[in-house]
Amino acid sequence: MHSFGYRANALLTFAITLLALMCAMASLSDNLNSPSPSAHVQVLNINWFQKQPNGNDEVSMTMNISADLQSLFTWNTKQVFVFLAAEYETPKNSLNQISLWDGIIPSKEHAKFWIHTSNKYRFIDQTGKMSADKIVMPGYRLPEEYR
Repeated sequence: MHSFGYRANALLTFAITLLALMCAMASLSDNLNSPSPSAHVQVLNINWFQKQPNGNDEVSMTMNISADLQSLFTWNTKQVFVFLAAEYETPKNSLNQISLWDGIIPSKEHAKFWIHTSNKYRFIDQTGKMSADKIVMPGYRLPEEYR
């Protein structure tokens, strides 16, 4: 006859083994998914283009955004964050990136969409002088328990 401790140990070992096997299968099933999202953006109109007094250029545009992101959703995906960014070169910077629009897709049913919109965020090219204030704290260290 086996003792209570021996039986509890056998039951716990069996349960942990099953849990580890289920976790491995879940991880493998999600890694085997090969998503193939597609998107298309069409700029319809430049609403206005203006030079600001501080030297920056600002643009407002109207565009159509269509996307099919359904393949991104698996059993392990609750929502998808999607954004549209503009990239361009200037003489000062080889790469500039500006976020124009973003959204959260809450489910697979909403992952195929078409919208007609203006840029959600201001499209500004900072061509003028940039200045920023900062405070430098020399010699600051985290407490020992955070290292």
